[in-house]
Amino acid sequence: MFDWMAWTWPTATFFGFIAVLLITFTVLAIKFPETPRVGVLRIETTRGDRLFITLLGSAFINLAWLGLGFGPQPYALLVCLGYAAAVFRWV
Repeated sequence: MFDWMAWTWPTATFFGFIAVLLITFTVLAIKFPETPRVGVLRIETTRGDRLFITLLGSAFINLAWLGLGFGPQPYALLVCLGYAAAVFRWV
């Protein structure tokens, strides 16, 4: 059935992690509603918006890491975690 897609453990783990994040943020939004806040981008953002910005930016960081050959890909994860902390703090 899924012969057309090469599912590996890292790929499945990645998508599983994204699914867990989405479920967690949905539960947080229901249990602890928040008011949007304005950060350095001067736009109103909620937790979900900041998660989307983080995921999108992390994708670009990983693509740039691969394209420019900065080194082993797991080190890009550290850059992405720093980026995520910055987004959730200041955006």
